[in-house]
Amino acid sequence: MPPPRTLVTFQSGAFNTTERRPYFINDGCYGDDVARWIIGELNARGVPTDPEPAQEDFGWYLTYRPGKVQHQFVLGYRPGGKQHPAVWLGFVERNVGLLGSLFGGRTRGIEPKALQVIHDVLSEAQVVSRVRWHRKADFDAGNEAAASTRPDAA
Repeated sequence: MPPPRTLVTFQSGAFNTTERRPYFINDGCYGDDVARWIIGELNARGVPTDPEPAQEDFGWYLTYRPGKVQHQFVLGYRPGGKQHPAVWLGFVERNVGLLGSLFGGRTRGIEPKALQVIHDVLSEAQVVSRVRWHRKADFDAGNEAAASTRPDAA
């Protein structure tokens, strides 16, 4: 059985990709408005979340609990270039804490519902287009053509 598609790319012109905010850790640390929007959409679907996203050095993440365990959706922005269009890039992982992270727990036991609810938020939004789900190894190898429109695709 192939590994799950836990990495998603999508396009949207509705969110900030140009204005550096004073609270950004680094330039280009966009995504706070996207993360807040996703939190609102998850809450509207009855999915519990932390009230605010948190910042990483490359973007933002939000914590949510669509099923039995907490997950995180980590989000960043990849500007367009010669080979790729500009996209938002997110990946779903388990929220397992520091020790669990050290032992690879973030990528194990991701609930299908955690992927599906993020897919539903993105694919049903009028401000989002070209939602594509990737396997991390394919994406890291530059094989974005192996993407699917659904996280549960074979």
